[in-house]
Amino acid sequence: MKIILASPRGFCAGVERAIAIVEKSLELFGRPIYVRHEVVHNRFVVAELTEKGAIFVSELDEVPDHQTVIFSAHGVSQAVQEEGASRQLNVFDATCPLVTKVHMEVKRFRQEGFDVILVGHAGHPEVEGTLGQVKDGVFLIENISDIEKKLCALNPDRVACVTQTTLSMDDTSQIVEALKIRFPSIQMPRRNDICYATQNRQDAVKELASQSDVVFVVGSVMSSNSNRLREIAERLGVPAFLVDEAKDITEDMIDGCDIVGVTAGASAPEILVNGVVDHLVGLGGELQLRGSRLVEKIAFSLPPQLKIVNSSGP
Repeated sequence: MKIILASPRGFCAGVERAIAIVEKSLELFGRPIYVRHEVVHNRFVVAELTEKGAIFVSELDEVPDHQTVIFSAHGVSQAVQEEGASRQLNVFDATCPLVTKVHMEVKRFRQEGFDVILVGHAGHPEVEGTLGQVKDGVFLIENISDIEKKLCALNPDRVACVTQTTLSMDDTSQIVEALKIRFPSIQMPRRNDICYATQNRQDAVKELASQSDVVFVVGSVMSSNSNRLREIAERLGVPAFLVDEAKDITEDMIDGCDIVGVTAGASAPEILVNGVVDHLVGLGGELQLRGSRLVEKIAFSLPPQLKIVNSSGP
């Protein structure tokens, strides 16, 4: 049995930045550091940061005054931002810059008098944050059938669209095409909202699935982009499993498989991928090393207050 790895996989620049913000805050300000919601959707990352001194809370009223608090990579509503500013909290925003771009698009469209259609999954933290950027005029749809159910009253000449950043490009394109038919004058973002890392990992899992008898996606059940990777492989006719860690993989999952593909969502650390590979090797697999076909060079800066300056001078 051969084991092949998707490339790219795992951490994206937004996740790396969010984790670094928590770690740098702990380094500079000491424990505890409070984080509103899971900084990224991976329980192993959350557990590791908790051990270092981070305290994860659901809402800001759980954070004592004068403490440092970090907003998760998924973004928050204007109401949460205003609550943080109104209290004596030292706030750092770990929102992914690509999510912030969507927030800015929503505000711009509303200022220009457009109703905004948000394509996304109800209840996801990123969607909640995007919906909360303005007081009204944003309408969430999850599928094509929602277009007729929820958007009938909109002025067809004053409609714009944005999307959650971690969706499947295939699903989103179908919904967007249906929206263009329903609203021929619909305004779209200047650039695609699906983030570069999401798209790269989806392209990679398509290639992986074309070569594999089964695909394992390392990632949390709460991770939108990880779930999309599993769905893409399944739609290509390949059995696919979303696994948190190596022990989730049982022998029956690989029974009769000659080639096993492994990838990871954007919030899953490489150490978990290594654990899965080691486990599969223990079950009789052999890792096939392949050169990386795509190297992601994007990096996002930390907030200026968290950048460590070398005080020793030149």
